[in-house]
Amino acid sequence: MRIALISPVARRCQGYHTIGSKIPQLGLQVLARCTPPPHTVDLIDEIFGFEVTDREIRRGRYDLVGITGYSSGATRAYEIAARCREEGIPTIMGGPHAWACPDEVARYVDSVAIGECDDIWTEIIADAERGELKPRYTGRLADIAQPGVGRASQNLQPLNGKYEVSSIQMSRGCPVGCDYCSVTKFNGPNIRRRDIDDLIEEWNQTPRRFVFVVDDNFFGVGPKHAEHTKEVLRQIIKRGKKRLWFSQTTINMGEDAEGLKLAYQAGCRGMLIGFESFNPESLKDFHKGINRKNISRYKELVDGFHRAGIPVFGAFIIGADQDTEETVADTAIQSVKLGIDTIQITNLTPLPGTKLYERWMEQNKIFATNYPEDWERYTFVETVYHPERMTAAKLDEAIYELRYAAANTSWVWLRTLRTLWKTRSLTSALFIHGMNKGWKRIAKLQIPKDEERFGFIPRCTERTRKLRDAFTMSLDKYPMANMPDATDAAPTT
Repeated sequence: MRIALISPVARRCQGYHTIGSKIPQLGLQVLARCTPPPHTVDLIDEIFGFEVTDREIRRGRYDLVGITGYSSGATRAYEIAARCREEGIPTIMGGPHAWACPDEVARYVDSVAIGECDDIWTEIIADAERGELKPRYTGRLADIAQPGVGRASQNLQPLNGKYEVSSIQMSRGCPVGCDYCSVTKFNGPNIRRRDIDDLIEEWNQTPRRFVFVVDDNFFGVGPKHAEHTKEVLRQIIKRGKKRLWFSQTTINMGEDAEGLKLAYQAGCRGMLIGFESFNPESLKDFHKGINRKNISRYKELVDGFHRAGIPVFGAFIIGADQDTEETVADTAIQSVKLGIDTIQITNLTPLPGTKLYERWMEQNKIFATNYPEDWERYTFVETVYHPERMTAAKLDEAIYELRYAAANTSWVWLRTLRTLWKTRSLTSALFIHGMNKGWKRIAKLQIPKDEERFGFIPRCTERTRKLRDAFTMSLDKYPMANMPDATDAAPTT
């Protein structure tokens, strides 16, 4: 059989999925490697556009189409499935949205794959080859400690583009269990580690020099997790090819000087950390206990990353019950005061399969429920529910002001030089320069859409001045927030 594996994206994703580094769809590369001969696989990643998908399906070249995707891409996934049906091509859909909404997905595709598919993919292919595709398959958490499991087809490129970096996975699962995140439920609460020898072999065969390590929690949350991670890093230093890389971790890694030193020596040049909020009550609501425990140490832990030469990509979510229209600007100010090198501030988004979504649906708090059309609004850049202390429109406008300030101030080189000074690492500073340059480019491209959507250009107010000051690091008049302990009352934001 000839198989197409497709990753759809939302048409109204506002640039966040289609601008900047093109990161591989690792799940599809893993399935491609699991595909036994003589079957062949083509990969189509709509981060590069939609035209090739429609053209190849119209040609009727495939015997099976597999679709994966997040909720924001579900609407587009259903369009692809409809075109496949017109051509008589059977379709199966998996991924987080299919896992969270299998009954909905089943209305549009021939078969639904629920959960991790490593162990069931060959069964799916065999059934499809016989013309006996089952309506539903349920995978189990894969034993990725077995050699070869979780390994990707690293040389496979999409028909419609070229990946600029490589992706690799060292572990799956996360014990934190954040209220807004489905990873703990989808991949399990235990961190499962790959076989180190197999990992090093894939690392050395990866064709590109820069790698995104896609682990949801690279370092883990306890001594056992930390020690295993450090052993992986030692083996990369000892046996791995020289590569620079970026990953995602929790804030506690900032206190492990040995782990940070090993990470830098192994090529790490940046870590994304989900800070989420400076408000302990918001962190409590998010069930982000590890942050709430360490909120008074944010500055100390960020400094720990910098001493090791590793910049910090700080992710924040706005829209918690305690947040107001001022929280976006205040978060930007405090982030820069902390020394965070790249800042990502997004709208709180209740994704299906999360505790947040289930609770808010029961409370009728989510208004974007005209599914499947409204799934395209779940892109982290639009408010789809009723916040407590502002309207949805006011939250969107506040983040619009952030993008406007990013697009219309000169700040990228200032941030690069500060990163160089703090990390004493040229390669780290260059990585941050590229990240922030891309951030500004996205903001610039988004501004015309923002002006059309909101009908105004942000005027000069105290809030917009604070945002410009945050980007230009004109911060002398803004005191550093007194970071509370977890037992302290929530500060006003």
